Amino acid sequence: MAQCGQAPDPAALAANATPTQELTFDERFPAAEFSDRFPSARESFELRTPANFASKPPASQVAALEPQAPARQQRENLTTLVSMTSSAFPYFGNNPASDAPFLNVSSGERRGHRSFSGRVYWQDQTYNDSRVLVHVPEQFDARKPGVIVVFFHGNGATLERDVRDRQLVPQQITGSGVNAVLLAPQMAVDAADSSAGKFWQPGGFKRFMDEAAVNLAHLTGDPASAKAFAGMPIVIVGYSGGFLPTAWSLEVGGISDRVRGVVLLDAVYGQLDKFANWIERNRSGFFVSSYTRYTAHHDQELMAMLRSRGIEVSDDIQQPLRPGSVVFVATEDGISHRDYVTQAWTRHPIKDVLTKMAAAQPPVRIAAGVSGSSSR
Repeated sequence: MAQCGQAPDPAALAANATPTQELTFDERFPAAEFSDRFPSARESFELRTPANFASKPPASQVAALEPQAPARQQRENLTTLVSMTSSAFPYFGNNPASDAPFLNVSSGERRGHRSFSGRVYWQDQTYNDSRVLVHVPEQFDARKPGVIVVFFHGNGATLERDVRDRQLVPQQITGSGVNAVLLAPQMAVDAADSSAGKFWQPGGFKRFMDEAAVNLAHLTGDPASAKAFAGMPIVIVGYSGGFLPTAWSLEVGGISDRVRGVVLLDAVYGQLDKFANWIERNRSGFFVSSYTRYTAHHDQELMAMLRSRGIEVSDDIQQPLRPGSVVFVATEDGISHRDYVTQAWTRHPIKDVLTKMAAAQPPVRIAAGVSGSSSR
């Protein structure tokens, strides 16, 4: 299946969303060639666990938040998979839209989830992957001000084939030159489903970030840096169906004051109240939503909601992203939803957001170990 940005039917998971008038799934997302669907052995990489984390690498030489000129580094970029118990799946709780068990189908000992469309996805195939794609650029230094980017992928995705190799998310993080690391949890595996799993649960996002802090400290070779990672500000990027775990993480995740930025890439399919509430409560953070015609009416509804609350909205993405910035960007016809993570208002939009965040004047002060304070 090709990478899919189609959100599940709003009646199933997003009660305040309305269906969109758009092309069919097959028309929007042509079937991938066989060679595109399955990574080769060369493309895959080994799963990392705390038991086999590498020893401490040499210290990085370049570590400021602001983008830096390329420099000779003593260690290479680290891109790996880490299994985390607090990641989205497996999940055995309820679906908050219905308050019914998420796994609502069984066949013998096998359990699965029946989506609103009637399709059944089995837990052992679709909702059993606890891996997180972790990327640490060679220039990253946990001793300096930094930021953790959390990327929630869209439907029909795998971490290697799509997030790493096709959407180039780790490459965009490194290319920004910003002192940032990446966490990208595997959501539903290669399925047309946006379920949030453990991120539906109160405090679920906090538990994920707490566990990630320990893993990041070990991966960078300095277990003592876990405290710095545990206080580092967060930027959440949600693409397409990634709107759902983004919205619930902001609403019930338990650490919304650590989130210094939210970026939605053609992803406003619903949950408008959750996004509006976070924007209203967290004026030290920035919010960017870039959209195609498929989500335009929801973005326009969210803009109207924010203006009714006295929040200024802009369409200028060319300016530095200062604390409190709320920016909505309509992209031109012809921009592909499937390729939106690499081509939206500009090429490599995640990289662009990070550089604009770092260039904000007055600067966005991202201090490790400090959360909840204003950046103004």
